[in-house]
Amino acid sequence: MAEKTHQAYPLAPANGYTRSDGESLSENELKRKKRIKCFAYIGIFIVFQIAVMTVFGLTIMKVKTPKVRLGTSTLTDFTSSATAPSFDTTFNTQIRVKNTNWGPYKFDQGVVTFMYQGMPVGTVVVPKGKAGMRGTKKINVNVSLNTAALPSSSSTLSSELSGGVLTLTSEAKLTGKVELMLIMKKKKSASMNCTIQIDVSRKTVKSLECK
Repeated sequence: MAEKTHQAYPLAPANGYTRSDGESLSENELKRKKRIKCFAYIGIFIVFQIAVMTVFGLTIMKVKTPKVRLGTSTLTDFTSSATAPSFDTTFNTQIRVKNTNWGPYKFDQGVVTFMYQGMPVGTVVVPKGKAGMRGTKKINVNVSLNTAALPSSSSTLSSELSGGVLTLTSEAKLTGKVELMLIMKKKKSASMNCTIQIDVSRKTVKSLECK
């Protein structure tokens, strides 16, 4: 009697579709490309963060030295004598403390000294205060300027008064701290050197230059 033989056939997928090797490779390639894109985005993000931090450090977190200057100035009751060289007046001006930092500048009390040929002819106190973030603190003052502390005889002063232009200088230095992000404080000093020319005949401030 002849024996019956049974041939085995591979089972077909439930959906009747068989995945080829090419398709498997295509899926792996797709996953690889997605990973590359992901790493690229991470790299771009890191570079962007570094750029932001660099700009932040070079601009906002960089502490600049504040400036102190004299503003518009006028004279009151100016009197002078070239024969017995002397002058007396009230100098009306505005002291300006300019802060260009991204945080307030708190300064201690200071003094502005006015001089003729290096000799003091008047002083004014700058009260303790604060210049706000990227702002200017303005302080109006009236200073009595006279030759009481100068030598009784000065040929240079006599010559300037006779020539019609009196030259004075002023100096100031303010010490304080710049505060950034409420956590960082850095000491900074603001200095000033001004040259003031007074028109003797007109009894006005001819020019004012500060640096």
